[in-house]
Amino acid sequence: MPVHQQLTPEGAMTSKDATDARMLRKVIRAASIGNFVEWFDFALYGFLATEIANNFFPSSNSTAGLLKTFAAFAVAFALRPIGGAYFGALGDRIGRKRTLAITILLMAGSTVALGILPTYSAIGIAAPILLVLIRCVQGFSTGGEYAGACAFVLEHCRRDRRAWYSSFLPVSTFAAFGTAAIVSFGCSGLFGATAMTEWGWRLPFLIAAPLGVCGFYIRSKLDETPDFQQVADNDTVASAPVREALRSHGLTMTKLGLFICTTALSFYMFTTYMTTYLKVTAGHDASMTLLSNVLALMFAAALCPLVGRFSDRFGRRVTMFTASGLLVVGGLPAFLLAGNSGLAPAVFGQLLLALGAVSCNVVTAVLLVELFPTRVRYTASALTYNLAYAVFGGTAPFIATFLIEVTGDPLAPAYYLAVASLVALVAASTLPETSRSPLSATDPVSQQGAITS
Repeated sequence: MPVHQQLTPEGAMTSKDATDARMLRKVIRAASIGNFVEWFDFALYGFLATEIANNFFPSSNSTAGLLKTFAAFAVAFALRPIGGAYFGALGDRIGRKRTLAITILLMAGSTVALGILPTYSAIGIAAPILLVLIRCVQGFSTGGEYAGACAFVLEHCRRDRRAWYSSFLPVSTFAAFGTAAIVSFGCSGLFGATAMTEWGWRLPFLIAAPLGVCGFYIRSKLDETPDFQQVADNDTVASAPVREALRSHGLTMTKLGLFICTTALSFYMFTTYMTTYLKVTAGHDASMTLLSNVLALMFAAALCPLVGRFSDRFGRRVTMFTASGLLVVGGLPAFLLAGNSGLAPAVFGQLLLALGAVSCNVVTAVLLVELFPTRVRYTASALTYNLAYAVFGGTAPFIATFLIEVTGDPLAPAYYLAVASLVALVAASTLPETSRSPLSATDPVSQQGAITS
């Protein structure tokens, strides 16, 4: 077991607040690599949608093929809340370490399976059916990954730096999108359009194999978190985590979920929809869109630890208010800038949107852990996070496109984001300040949103 220290009123470290720096680096690395694999896969599927459509949904109408491909993409989001409930309950019963080992193997294995899957021309209708099944496994396993990774990191770390430590999970998320963009477009440029459609599209998915093995190995070598170990040692593990989470913490889950809806919306507006906006509205070619997007994603990754330090210093409520305010005020100028021709406006428009999106993501990672007690933390946070992402994240590109079509206003997505951010601002005002509270199975702060037990 790692060596823990004690936190006295004067500010020395305790066994509940810190583990040694070497162990903590391993914990963050183990949590981040699984998160990277998760989002790398999701991003790849979007970047390679045309090649996937040609191979699994052949059609005389290219748009119909793409729609079917994106429908298979949406299936993964539909399975995420189910995976969140299953793996959340599993993580609250058998521990974070063992559950996260399962999720990373499922994620990496299903991603590799997609990379070797026979196409429609080889096995007919079985190809798209198997593709959808693989996407179901990916979505199911993803539902248990992020919330569990947040709990795994924060249940090991210092009380006064929780947001900073957890910020490395959003770092891995934004880095995964940037890496997926570079890899997919790099392969396209290296192999050419014909080879990319025939076989080149498979290679990016196969990268998940060594990443998954590495992540599993690192996770298998770590200890269980001190918080969960205490619950297990005291024989107070929840017997029905889903029921207990909903009954005792349903109101808190609802309030946090309303805030996370904006986290999900801003994330997908920034990482996914903005590339479409740059091409359709600003008329950028693929290379300029890729360059501006990668620059913005790398900026977002670098910004995460800074937002984490801000949150640790000024608190979660201030960070939530700041994040929501940045999206309300900055969303419209961001889309206005990005809608102009030229690389500089495209980059600065995305950077402006990144300020609010990153802030939301960083504070969400720490709130998922701080608002719920240890015995149902994994379940409550996984359900809350994945329901919000399924409803607002997975639908973000579709609704943004729909709003432009209906209103004829290319800035309609910015108005949609502003309204959602105002809702998040209200939700933030109802949540307690948790930055100075200990993570504990009996933490009274986590009970403030309870309905009944």
